[in-house]
Amino acid sequence: MTWTVHKFGGSSLADAACFRRVAGIVRDQPDGDLAIVVSAIGGMTDALLDLIAAAASDRDAGQQIAALRERYTGITTELVGAERAQPLLAQFEQDVTDIESVLKALALVRTASNRSRDMVSGFGELWSARLLATLLAGDGQRDGGVLCVDARDVLVVEPGEMGVAVVWDLAEARCREAIPSSFSGVAVITGFIARDRDGLQSNLGRNGSDYSASIFGALLGAGAVHIWTDVEGVMSGDPRRVPESTVIEEISYNEAMELAYFGAKVIHPQTMAPAVRHNIPIRIRSTFRPDYAGTLISAAPRAGKTLIKGITGIDGVALINLEGAGMIGVPGTADRLFGALREASISVRLISQGSSEHSICFAVAEDCADDVKRLVERAFANELAQGQVQNVDVTKGCGIIAVVGDGMAGLPGTAGRFFKTLGNAGINVRAIAQGASERNISAVITAKDMTRALRAVHGSFYLSAKTVSIGLLGPGSVGSVLLDQMAAATERLRDDFSLDLRVRAIGSSQRMLLHERRIDLADWREPFERAETIDQSRLVDHIQADHLPHAVLIDCTASEDVAQRYAEWLARGIHVITPNKRAHSGPLADYRALRDLSRNSSAHFLYEATVGAGLPVIQTLKDLVETGDQIVSISGIFSGTLAYLFNIFDGTRPFSDIVRDARERGYTEPDPRDDLSGMDVARKAVILAREAGLDLELADLHVENLVPDSLTEGSVDTFLEKLSDVDQAMAERAAAAAADDKVLRYVANIDFTAGTARVELATFERDHPFANISLTDNIVQFETRRYCDNPLIVRGPGAGPDVTAAGIFADLLRLCSMLSGSHD
Repeated sequence: MTWTVHKFGGSSLADAACFRRVAGIVRDQPDGDLAIVVSAIGGMTDALLDLIAAAASDRDAGQQIAALRERYTGITTELVGAERAQPLLAQFEQDVTDIESVLKALALVRTASNRSRDMVSGFGELWSARLLATLLAGDGQRDGGVLCVDARDVLVVEPGEMGVAVVWDLAEARCREAIPSSFSGVAVITGFIARDRDGLQSNLGRNGSDYSASIFGALLGAGAVHIWTDVEGVMSGDPRRVPESTVIEEISYNEAMELAYFGAKVIHPQTMAPAVRHNIPIRIRSTFRPDYAGTLISAAPRAGKTLIKGITGIDGVALINLEGAGMIGVPGTADRLFGALREASISVRLISQGSSEHSICFAVAEDCADDVKRLVERAFANELAQGQVQNVDVTKGCGIIAVVGDGMAGLPGTAGRFFKTLGNAGINVRAIAQGASERNISAVITAKDMTRALRAVHGSFYLSAKTVSIGLLGPGSVGSVLLDQMAAATERLRDDFSLDLRVRAIGSSQRMLLHERRIDLADWREPFERAETIDQSRLVDHIQADHLPHAVLIDCTASEDVAQRYAEWLARGIHVITPNKRAHSGPLADYRALRDLSRNSSAHFLYEATVGAGLPVIQTLKDLVETGDQIVSISGIFSGTLAYLFNIFDGTRPFSDIVRDARERGYTEPDPRDDLSGMDVARKAVILAREAGLDLELADLHVENLVPDSLTEGSVDTFLEKLSDVDQAMAERAAAAAADDKVLRYVANIDFTAGTARVELATFERDHPFANISLTDNIVQFETRRYCDNPLIVRGPGAGPDVTAAGIFADLLRLCSMLSGSHD
């Protein structure tokens, strides 16, 4: 039967519970022969190396040995019981005796050789293998036997150019002896350790157990190698830096090697080599989630959903630049440079050279940068003295960010998207490298920018173009309804349109609720009541997250202070959506500055709900203007409150009673003077005038205030009580209108020919459109060069939390459509 190799690392074998979990995983594997390669118990190898260090410095290691004994004895006894533990513990004590002999010798010479380190550090794997084999043999849950294999009896290694190399012909012969073809069952094999040609103990280096698994996969002709660890697979980014990182389902050998080289937590490139050579798929899986498939590494993975498979980065890099006119066209310059580095065993992580050959820059580990500078200056001493090479510059504090994916090959625009993303994030690129395979694009950046760069690039390639980080200010009547509407629609929008709307902050004048990923809109009210004190700057910073491609602030307040920050937010690249009329109806100079900024910024500014709530008033006006129509006049009823009052008021009932009743029904502001003053209508008129190119200040409008001067001050209760003072005058106006067979309506009229605007209570024929609206309707009439004989009319509910919230929501969806188009 085909062998399957499973490797378990130290984190998977940290204690007795972990051993039981591993035994359960082994027991649940499909039928077939299994090779189980194990590392030392978590932390055991470091503890053994600490013994070497203690002996070499003539420190007593007795307490450390006692701690090792206590730990191993406790785990062993707990797992297999005292009786079955006896032979294991006896072997352990013999090993400890051998270790102590080595330590005594080291204490005499007060130095530690690599040979002594190899000998002592490898005991951890022996102890793990013996214990797991005993545990599995006692279970009796799988057919066949359980064999404990000491890898030193199989693997013969020797030093090579690229590190430790396996002597394959010897290893193959010894493997046939250690694991005969007649054996069927589970072979538990020590990872990490081996022998050299002289039979002396050696090892495969750090991550050696992964290498062991790949080697035994090749020796046994395995159908697959499973690497079990504490992560669920190869991640698209470092989850400590990129919260949105996900497990990559399938990846090629080459992609895995590229990611591993640039710091991703993947199997080391060298350890994959035997599996790659024999085309054995490797699967990275989590011991703590054995039901999850993890990441499959193979020669021909299925195409993924994204162009790239992963984004990774390494810090601690220095950039070296060799520059000089004397280098142009001179053969052998690169050979001299990198030959000098090779002789000093300096590893070069990235190389970049312009086609002019005027300079060569390369990246090395920062801790060897000073040595590299001296080496290069020595190698080019004559050229530096003669001025053929101007200088050797060293820039420390750098890092390398890389995007990796076979899908990038031959596809135009990938590099442009990568560098545009870094540019939009304000990150300077110091050097660039891309191989002919187009599998990897790398850039050297400042190390302090690494996290921001990783998040921005990951968001650009891995998240939907319609992923939006949202902050809402003002969760009052309109804001809370908007959140409820979004809660009801979020799942449908995500499933049907790939819209990923993430409300990550809610703020009022007193408190704010922040969430790293998204606030649960089905249950935000109670947490908001317990939320922290508002810090608007921190809220804005939180919304503009590096790892999310777009940020939007929705202002549902009527605050002047909030409106004054729009320019700052737009300049930062944050989109703004608002029904707040303050910004568009404020001082003309401020409006012009905000308009110019929004036109020149990458951020969008949407404000449809400032006039007509959810009615398409502003968009209709924009369409008319942008298609070249000439606006003659705009008039209408812009207030749902005043529409209601004068739909009801006909003089048969006191006006003050109607106002008080409307307030009780919620049709007016808490202070009805805010409606009756006409200022809300005036602001809307200014917005429409400016939108059509007529520059008006609020003070330029004639505004009829329905609140008597004597009642502008004082409490609301006093106002409502004394409002009856106007009943007689209002009744007379209603009677005069009725005598002419007309009705009263509170309207705004903008005359573009005269350049004026009026807001007032006027009379209209009973068949006029303004005279025939529902109770709280808004109606806007556009008279233009095209629509002159039959004006264009927009009519419908123009007030109330539901329709206003719907208008804001529509702006949000319109923004997402814009973002998707710009992304593509």
